[in-house]
Amino acid sequence: MSAVDIAVRTFRELALEDLKIMWAIELQMKNYQYIPTDAIQNETNLPFSEIDYRLPRLLKKGLVQSSRLKYAGYSLTTSGHDTLAIDSLVKADIIEAFGKPLGVGKESDVYDALTPDGKQVALKFHRVGRTSFKKTKLKRNYTIKYSYTPDWNHQSRIAAKKEYIALKLLYLKGVLVPEPIKQNRHVLVMSMIQGAELFHYSELSDPETVLNEIMENVKKAYNEANMIHGDLSPYNIILQPNTHVLIIDWPQNVPTTHPNAKELLERDIQNVLKFFKRKYELNMKVEDALIYVLEDFKK
Repeated sequence: MSAVDIAVRTFRELALEDLKIMWAIELQMKNYQYIPTDAIQNETNLPFSEIDYRLPRLLKKGLVQSSRLKYAGYSLTTSGHDTLAIDSLVKADIIEAFGKPLGVGKESDVYDALTPDGKQVALKFHRVGRTSFKKTKLKRNYTIKYSYTPDWNHQSRIAAKKEYIALKLLYLKGVLVPEPIKQNRHVLVMSMIQGAELFHYSELSDPETVLNEIMENVKKAYNEANMIHGDLSPYNIILQPNTHVLIIDWPQNVPTTHPNAKELLERDIQNVLKFFKRKYELNMKVEDALIYVLEDFKK
């Protein structure tokens, strides 16, 4: 069972006091790696007897974890962080019900959900550093403010916020990306994603048209949103049922003013062109694609 599955299963079982304790732990994680009971009591104003009663229940549900190496303390698990994000989204009338997982990647879990008015949306739970935090830290160069070993949740919050801000601008400029709806903590709510990644398709009826549309959107992102994807590949380009593409996964985006902007843009383009050359024998040159993307930018 995934962390999100645990969070969804237990969320409806929680009392307000349980959530208060989890909120207190979350707030104090900037000061402690494991939060002592007296710090939880100071945040919640709950009696110690109430806290002592509820903490073992939260432990059993898999929402918090404990440590007694130097002192007795508690921190949130991945499911605990997910629960607080879900709670906030429900209270804000953004989501009402959960559906099935849409995809599990190296750095995110995506689920479908319903809004209170019955609209289907996608929830992306960022999991930065799930495979290797050291590699992630080097690759993304995020600033860490914690005095102890950095945790995935802080990085995931940064990634979710960065992607949300990027999608708002890209969507406004007409780039084919999911519509951003809301961001809370490490969770991004966006319009429903339909279709499949390019690499899943055994054949395309018109691969040249698909490639041209991808280049058109890379160009539009560069010229109108001043943005480079930074990690573009057949794994984050969706071909929708309407045959149009949808470019997803923007947390590693960089501005066109970045010192390595041209290098990153060229790498994105190379990743796409290699795929189309290998699978569909399309021979668009990287140099020609770069000229096409950059031509309006230079005017």
